[in-house]
Order: sequence, then structure tokens, then C-alpha cells
Amino acid sequence: MPHQHLAAIKLGTDPVGPLPPASFHRTLDTWLYCPKCEAAYSLVAPYDWATDRFFADDSRRFIVLLQRAINRGHGAGHRVTHFDTNGVAVTAHTRTEPIELPLPPRHIM
Repeated sequence: MPHQHLAAIKLGTDPVGPLPPASFHRTLDTWLYCPKCEAAYSLVAPYDWATDRFFADDSRRFIVLLQRAINRGHGAGHRVTHFDTNGVAVTAHTRTEPIELPLPPRHIM
């Protein structure tokens, strides 16, 4: 089995980092919820893997890792809106705030 990736994206937000590498993606019907508040995350997987016959068994480890990351994110106020995992480690993608540049001078000499 090639390395698979699974992403959890907070509902109401756009993906911040890259989605799992695939031609097409499928948003799964299974959502992950924070047990302490109303935060919910939708799961995004490569279409070929998500439609595989053994996806339920193969993705269990990925879903458990993402659920743990969401539970730990409650303490930070769920500022991380996009988690990505390859089954070994979870990567948290955070939105960077835009940098305000100073206004240019009115007169250029």
C-alpha cells in the first residue's frame, strides 16, 4: 500500500495547507467532533483510497491520530483549522496573519 494521507479541516474554514496528494479528493461522511465543545472537522481523503474496499480498516489509525490532535487543540481554542496526517505524525497547518507594510512616502526625490 502506498503512503496515504488524511486531512481534517474545521467546518466553516478553508484548507490552509496542501490537501492530500491526489487527482481528486473526497470529503467523507464521517466528521470528527471535539468532545468538549461544538468544534467539528470534516475528513478529506484521496478519492482512490476513500473508495477502496478496505478503507474502513486502513484509515482507522489515521482517524485516531486526528481525533487526538483535535482533542489537544481544544486547549488552544481550536486555532488550528487544518490537520494532516500520514499515519505516523500529525501536521498542524496554521493561518499566517498578513503583514502590514508601511505606506510609501508621498514624495519621491
